[in-house]
Amino acid sequence: MANLKSLAKDTAIYGLSSIIGRFLNYLLVPLYTYVINASSGGYGVVTNLYAYTALLLVILTYGMETTFFRFANKEGENHDKVYSTILTSVLTTSALFVAIVLAFLKPISSAMGYPGHPDYIWTMALTVAIDAFQCIPYSYLRYKKRPVKFAALKLGFIFLNILLNLTYFVFLPKLGLNPFGIYDNGIQVGWVFYINLFCTAFMTLFFIGELKGIRSGFDWRLMKRMLSYSWPILVLGIAGILNQTASQIIFPYVYKGEDGAAQLGIYGACIKIAMIMAMITQAFRYAYEPFVFGSSAEKDSKETYAKAMKFFIIFTLLAFLCVIGFMGILKFIIGADYRIGLKVVPIVMAAEILMGIYFNLSFWYKLTDQTLWGAVFSGAGCLALFAVNIIFIPKIGYMACAWAGVAGYGTATLLSYFVGQRKYKIDYPLKDILVYTLAAAVLYVGMVFTNGHLGMWPALAVNTVLIIAFCALIVWRDLPLSTLPVVGKHFRKSESA
Repeated sequence: MANLKSLAKDTAIYGLSSIIGRFLNYLLVPLYTYVINASSGGYGVVTNLYAYTALLLVILTYGMETTFFRFANKEGENHDKVYSTILTSVLTTSALFVAIVLAFLKPISSAMGYPGHPDYIWTMALTVAIDAFQCIPYSYLRYKKRPVKFAALKLGFIFLNILLNLTYFVFLPKLGLNPFGIYDNGIQVGWVFYINLFCTAFMTLFFIGELKGIRSGFDWRLMKRMLSYSWPILVLGIAGILNQTASQIIFPYVYKGEDGAAQLGIYGACIKIAMIMAMITQAFRYAYEPFVFGSSAEKDSKETYAKAMKFFIIFTLLAFLCVIGFMGILKFIIGADYRIGLKVVPIVMAAEILMGIYFNLSFWYKLTDQTLWGAVFSGAGCLALFAVNIIFIPKIGYMACAWAGVAGYGTATLLSYFVGQRKYKIDYPLKDILVYTLAAAVLYVGMVFTNGHLGMWPALAVNTVLIIAFCALIVWRDLPLSTLPVVGKHFRKSESA
């Protein structure tokens, strides 16, 4: 229980920064979708290139975040040498990536569909290279259990990014200012990428202390051992990120209509509302990964993993219901001409829940050093995702992108569970999980009905009651009043009386 409390505390800190950060980042969604008209396709460009960026980030870190935690916690390994070796390796490969992109900039830009904007491509390449390098110092902060600095840096980046975006897209145009002629051709979507590059590069200055760790040198023998561990994680990561981004990458090539960029922009804007799930799973991952590797030798570790899985599912289901229940308000995050795509939100959130479950399940092969299984599972999920996208995008447009995520993560989750129960059996509380899932499904149906048949405020009132009902189920089954702070104290007194 003490371990779970420690996990909960770290998750709260990481989660607070992640949730606040994502919330603040949401300010950019209405900004972009109100300033950039859907029909222009500008937000489709942003969606498409950021999908490439996410994929490249996984490739350029090549599993070294997880590898760092594994080897730094291994008995007999020098964690300083592990950190320095990984930091040197990622710095070298990131620099090489930038050099290659710059050398072949024109053909790469044309192949990606942006022959007239090579500046988009080099800006994206330089940004993702710096971001990949920063992932290692960020991992070091997590290893050293310094969530406060981690959160401060993440939030600092977001504040700076928002400030500069507001300056370019709002403040300067309102004031009628045009420094250096940046508005000679009107507001340009490319400034989304330029601002991101500046902010990413600027944050490197705050890692000076962590970058001193590179002094411990590079150990090639250690690197070879770490690469043998990490390459299946790289395959796993590529397949996993493709499950999130492949739809946005594939869409322009498969969609038959002339409004492909506009349709992709609508999809990209609407899935931002669904990203509450990404916040929760990301916060959980930041705390859970070092926690699992650090506690794997304890006798009750499997029981702890099972409980963590249950509570993860419970609270992601609660988040799902909150988003659906308050959709009447959340829809205003995006511009009116983008809201036609809101029907993808529950589907994308379901896919995100499956992704979180798969992440929880993935530790059996990481702890047993059988990471090749992860590549197999994610590869199978990726094939399912590609198949759904390629077959159905020409028929149902961006709705196929949403369902493809469910198909991809659903496939990977089922395979990981059934193989994992044979290789590293964990007694997950399936009955409890099923009860909560069915309850959430029933409440979801009720919310869809109220959202479709009642006005905004009556629907919000009814949906709030339904959310409270789900919370009551959680308290009744798994969080008895006597265990809660403040309330529990008075409850125990009344019981003893």
